[in-house]
Amino acid sequence: MLAFLYLFVCSLDVLSSAFQLAGGKVAGDIFKDNAILSNPVAGLVVGILVTVLVQSSSTSTSIIVSMVSSGLLEVSSAIPIIMGSNIGTSVTNTVVALMQAGDRADFRRAFAGATVHDCFNWLSVLVLLPLEAATGYLHHITGLVVASFNIQGGRDAPDLLKIITEPFTKLIIQLDKSVITSIATGDESLRNHSLIRIWCHPDSMEASTLSRAEANASQIRGNVTMEKCNHIFVDTELPDLAVGLILLAGSLMLLCTCLILLVKMLNSLLKGQVAKVIQKVINTDLPAPFTWVTGYFAMVVGAGMTFIVQSSSVFTSAITPLIGLGVISIERAYPLTLGSNIGTTTTAILAALASPREKLSSSFQIALCHFFFNISGILLWYPLPCMRLPIRMAKALGKRTAKYRWFAVLYLLLCFLLLPSLVFGISMAGWQAMVGVGAPFGALLAFVLLVNILQSRSPGHLPKWLQTWDFLPHWMHSMKPLDQLITRATLCYARPEPRSPQLPARVFLEELPPATPSPRLALPAHHNATRL
Repeated sequence: MLAFLYLFVCSLDVLSSAFQLAGGKVAGDIFKDNAILSNPVAGLVVGILVTVLVQSSSTSTSIIVSMVSSGLLEVSSAIPIIMGSNIGTSVTNTVVALMQAGDRADFRRAFAGATVHDCFNWLSVLVLLPLEAATGYLHHITGLVVASFNIQGGRDAPDLLKIITEPFTKLIIQLDKSVITSIATGDESLRNHSLIRIWCHPDSMEASTLSRAEANASQIRGNVTMEKCNHIFVDTELPDLAVGLILLAGSLMLLCTCLILLVKMLNSLLKGQVAKVIQKVINTDLPAPFTWVTGYFAMVVGAGMTFIVQSSSVFTSAITPLIGLGVISIERAYPLTLGSNIGTTTTAILAALASPREKLSSSFQIALCHFFFNISGILLWYPLPCMRLPIRMAKALGKRTAKYRWFAVLYLLLCFLLLPSLVFGISMAGWQAMVGVGAPFGALLAFVLLVNILQSRSPGHLPKWLQTWDFLPHWMHSMKPLDQLITRATLCYARPEPRSPQLPARVFLEELPPATPSPRLALPAHHNATRL
């Protein structure tokens, strides 16, 4: 099980590298247009798209820090991008939840456990982005904190997980992430340079930013002799995109295989008394006077675990299969996920403290913006039980996904790709277009939500025709027509199953008159009669 867990974490690391190879330069180009980033909504969408492209919030955050410290971007413009990167990083555990689609009950729990992170991030952004745009409270608070402390540069954050995984992942691929940052900061000289490392420093393993052609001709950089990197793609002639797609396919296969085997092993281990004991320990609250402290203790555990593994994606992806198996309840997974959000910001704060002196204040302020954003979200959506909307939303998504499994893929495409791209396109036309499209859409959404609440709680307050949605066409208030369409489409492309030999007719016990003794069923010995 530990071996599969190790390979699972390594596959997440390689998956991130694959996304950076395939979309890293595109991400750099998106960041380069400062006129777009000055619009808060466009900045938010850029943060989501770039983090989904590079599959790493730490990479997108480091690009933002570099842009702010070099004067290309104001801290106030960087805050919405940080919020977007918070949303983009939650896509990984949603993808991991798809691996449990085989069993409907497991899939319902796993998908709900994964999307509780998404729901929290989206709800926080919907409230805090307009508040930040109107008042600039995050910018002011973090500015005061930075000004009031005499911050000294320190050591970098401990990279405990990398020490374990790098010996394996470095044999597969090594990247030079400074190329993406350079493109984002407007350095066009690195435009044609490959992200794949060719020459490495013999001690620190830091790569030169030489292109393939230059690298093959030179082994000396400055006064330091470089050694050729030792990974699979060091001598390849393939472009970055091709290598990225190969790694993407390979890492996804490894991820799926490890996850399926992990779930099967956990399923066999966590049975009977063992499962009951573990469930009781994890999901039980503290004794009576301190019951309310349990959730906050879970947050501390989540933050500590994320700090140790240096990645919120790894931690949330690791607990998703356990949520699917019912070992961790969604009510307990919620504070663990919130703690994970805090843990990933403390890592960024420590990384910012290791920045050079001239970059220290700006990078530290951005890291604090990320921290205070998550704290504000927790204060909004956790202390009062009636305000824990992400749990209810995630459970509703889980039920919908268990009924229509294709909905999970639709959700991923819609929330992390199509909707952000559409909003980004509208925001390019200016704030007038955003208000013109956004205001009617927002009003319609608010009306539908209000009617849904009234329909479920007090339908008598509504006109008779509005007490149900039956007056609308069937496809507008039900997913069945779309489900039938998708089912037909998949059956058309599916290969017909071979015909099995016909079984003898079954005799159902309920079909016999009450006085009739049960006959011997005309079935093989290993078959049991199916009860109606």
